[in-house]
Amino acid sequence: MKLYGYWRSSTSYRLRCALELKGLDYEQDPVSLIESRHKDADYVSRNPFAGVPMLEADGRDRAQSMAIIEWLDERYSDNPLLPSDIEQRFTARELAYAIATELHAPLNLKVLKYLKDPLGHEQGEVETWYRNWLSATLVPVEKRLKQLGTEDFLFDGPGLFEAVLVPQLYNARRFDFELDACDRMCRIEQACLALPAFQRAHPDNQPDAPGNLS
Repeated sequence: MKLYGYWRSSTSYRLRCALELKGLDYEQDPVSLIESRHKDADYVSRNPFAGVPMLEADGRDRAQSMAIIEWLDERYSDNPLLPSDIEQRFTARELAYAIATELHAPLNLKVLKYLKDPLGHEQGEVETWYRNWLSATLVPVEKRLKQLGTEDFLFDGPGLFEAVLVPQLYNARRFDFELDACDRMCRIEQACLALPAFQRAHPDNQPDAPGNLS
């Protein structure tokens, strides 16, 4: 199993979290977004979406992180990322997909680049854009967590939701988003980051992170 990703990509990060939580062995082949390697002809011939992550598994190149994560959970039954209870599975998907679908599209790197060129927005305006959409989704997610009375994790342990949440909070801090009112999410994040699986998946610990490049 080979993961093609980028150290700071939130979608690559969430897939690493899922792989680590599942206890699956994988090797990494970094794809530099800064150098636009995801647009190389060879890569696009395998992944027409021209993005990361891509997972080479079971003789097939698999794109789209959420679809890959759910495939992993169906393909490998150990350490399930979704609960057995149907209502709990819905809750996990409700919150995970709120983040994955409502935030990834407007906050994707190619969108942020487009805002600057050709649309001509300054970096400060782009960051305002970023924080606006973070607030539009993270605030209601926090409210839902409070309704549910969550503590360290959404349910008994980390799963699909946590694998999606932790990378998004990492990005939120990069753009100076105020998280003081997001105490439920931050408590979950803290509990996750104390676990070896999330530590191994963290951007700083990836082979293509700047401090790790030879």
